[in-house]
Amino acid sequence: MPAPRKFLVASTSLPLALDWGWNLGLYVAILLGLLVLMMLLLWMLLKQLSNSAYRGSVRPFVNFDAKQDAEVLRRAMKGIGTDEDVVLMLLSARSNDQRQEIKAAFKKAYGKDLVSALKSELGGLFENLIVALMTPPSSYDASQLHKALKGAGTEDDVLIEILASRTGQQIKDIIKVYKKEFSGKLEKDICGDTSGHYQKLLVILLQGSREVGVEEEKIEEDAKELYAAGEGKFGTDEEKFITILGNRSAEHLRKVFDAYKELSGSDIEDSVEGETTGNLENLLLAVVKCARSVPQFFAERLYKSMRRAGTDDDTLTRIMVSRSEVDMLDIRAIFKRTYGASLYNTIQEDTTGDYQKALLYLCGGTD
Repeated sequence: MPAPRKFLVASTSLPLALDWGWNLGLYVAILLGLLVLMMLLLWMLLKQLSNSAYRGSVRPFVNFDAKQDAEVLRRAMKGIGTDEDVVLMLLSARSNDQRQEIKAAFKKAYGKDLVSALKSELGGLFENLIVALMTPPSSYDASQLHKALKGAGTEDDVLIEILASRTGQQIKDIIKVYKKEFSGKLEKDICGDTSGHYQKLLVILLQGSREVGVEEEKIEEDAKELYAAGEGKFGTDEEKFITILGNRSAEHLRKVFDAYKELSGSDIEDSVEGETTGNLENLLLAVVKCARSVPQFFAERLYKSMRRAGTDDDTLTRIMVSRSEVDMLDIRAIFKRTYGASLYNTIQEDTTGDYQKALLYLCGGTD
């Protein structure tokens, strides 16, 4: 009798063991599935955050191959005539870092400088834009400043635009490149072409050392000092405007502007326009506008470059190239909201040919 009882126990425990093993496998499969799903959701969230953080219209090309791109460009320039469409489509779809890699690959493969080759094949406004695209950002800004200072007369609009809108680190990089490429000191050259309070504010901006963060205890004090320096007195204390607007952080200044409006009943821009003139007024207004919103500042600059008598192609090219990897999406949105027309359509109406096509690629969309 003991034997059958032993057999009975063995025979009933086998399916229980199998059932337990099957359940464990099911639980593991479910857990793995949930883990995969969570990783997928996390990846999608990170991608969305990355997309929302990046505001340029030109992104690094995903399947990038510098050697292959160099070969495509060589074929486009080989023989009689140049396939401009290939040149503009390829270069406007690559980031500046990638263009530098293409430049290096081209020289290594064919023993020629790519920029020189492009210059020999292209012309006019289209050539200027393509050369700008091939230039590293700090070198491009340095060359624009050098041209503004060393040409016939001083192009103050260029000095104001670049020095009012660039970050402290960008300005420091520009100064280094300027010295290397033009064998001179940017500050010295600017001081040689400018004067007075306008010069003082330019020099302050050249230091690239704005204060960081918001100093709550200084907000009301700064607003009162600005009021006392302008609307609150006969005459104007330009030094006070220069010191506060030239050194405080953008975040701090926005709070000062709000406090100023509460105190005086008017915007700080009204005070600047009423109390200053000429280049100093233009520079102070640019600093205020950039403190409020850099994309708004450039949207206005773009509008004025195309909606006055004749197109200011130098400004149009400079902004479209320099902001294409920074905040072009924001500039487009503000342009449409402010002026009731898309930047894309406005460029279409004001430009022609390959130059127009390249600008539209940099714009990145019709909105």
